[in-house]
Amino acid sequence: MPALWIAHVTVTDEAAYKKYAAGATVAIADHGGEFIARGGRYVQLEGTDRPRNVVAKFPDLETAEACYRSEAYQAALAFAKGASERDLVIVETTE
Repeated sequence: MPALWIAHVTVTDEAAYKKYAAGATVAIADHGGEFIARGGRYVQLEGTDRPRNVVAKFPDLETAEACYRSEAYQAALAFAKGASERDLVIVETTE
C-alpha cells in the first residue's frame, strides 16, 4: 500500500530551512517519494496552525520510514532542527 508523509511546519529560520528543503527533496526522490502538496494554500480547521504543509507519497510505509531514517535525510534534517517547529506522520493509504 502507498503511504503519505504528512508534515506541518512553522519555519523560524528561512535560510537554514532552505538547506533542509534542498537535502530533503533529494532524499525523498531517492526513496521513490513524490510531492503531492508543498506549501500551497490551506484552511486550518482544527489543531495547531502551521503555515507550511507538505505531503509526499511513497511506494509503501516501510520505504517512507526508511527515507526518514536514511543518512541523507538525517543530514538534511539537521538544518531543520532549530529552524522550525514540525509535526510529521506517515500514514498508509487505503489504495
